[in-house]
Amino acid sequence: MADQKELDAHYTTMDKIFRLSLGEKGGYSGARFDGDFSLTLEQAQEKKHQFIWDNLNIKKGDKVLDIGCGWGAFVDFLDQKGADAYGVVLAQGQADACKKNGLNVHQMNSKDITPETFGKFDAVAAMGSPEHLCSIEEYKAGKQEEIYRTYFKQISDLLPVGGRFYCQTMVFGPNMVNFEDIKFGETNVYKKKHDYSNEELMDLVCDVFPGSWIPYGSEGMTEPAKEHFKLISIDSGRLDYIETIDRWTKAFNKFQLEKYLLYGTLLPKLFNSDFRKWVRRYRIQPNLQVFQREVFEHYRMVFEKVKD
Repeated sequence: MADQKELDAHYTTMDKIFRLSLGEKGGYSGARFDGDFSLTLEQAQEKKHQFIWDNLNIKKGDKVLDIGCGWGAFVDFLDQKGADAYGVVLAQGQADACKKNGLNVHQMNSKDITPETFGKFDAVAAMGSPEHLCSIEEYKAGKQEEIYRTYFKQISDLLPVGGRFYCQTMVFGPNMVNFEDIKFGETNVYKKKHDYSNEELMDLVCDVFPGSWIPYGSEGMTEPAKEHFKLISIDSGRLDYIETIDRWTKAFNKFQLEKYLLYGTLLPKLFNSDFRKWVRRYRIQPNLQVFQREVFEHYRMVFEKVKD
């Protein structure tokens, strides 16, 4: 699993820049446009949150957990709707921002949550956090399936029979390359943006988001879930996620003096090895290209617990 240092390198470093770009409690997982790109990003995030509320059968007063809650967008939505909301996040910057904004968010490794931590829940959601469960090293050691089986057992332990779990995550798509063909750390970051092979893009993505190796196809999530859950619904959010990334990019680039002064503080990275990572993330946008080329897919799934 990606550790706190790896997640802090991305989420804590960009904490204030994020909040200046997308709002104090802005969503940082794929929005739900459902093809209607006339919606604003905020409307599409609200639509996603309402979808989760409806499909997890959440009611006012229900106890709900958001695993990997980011800057607290869904926790805030739950609060506004009258639910008893809990959030858990590993990156320190995100946790601090959530607490400052009055949200019931705890900084901890989500793998440590048991029924004794906060008690049981009526519903659980995870948007984006399942992508960080398995590291490249764990995948190479043949542990990925076991990790996801353990994950669904953990979620099951937090829910009653009939309780529902919403899971939104990236997976590898139909054009995923052979693992053996990826030359990690060797890609030239100064080529033209669209001249990269799919193998090179995978190297770039792994450098941007270290410590993570996502499942293969939707079955990489649905199969490990079968022991405890039935699948209620599943749909692809790939095109919506491409649109979301585009909206995020425009928001991050929009001029705001305080934000651009913060960008200036990143200039020292020109003189250390981290700069290579920033070039990959913001100039090449490998995270966008892998979705455009269907190297990655993105699924939104609703599960219902069928047995302990």
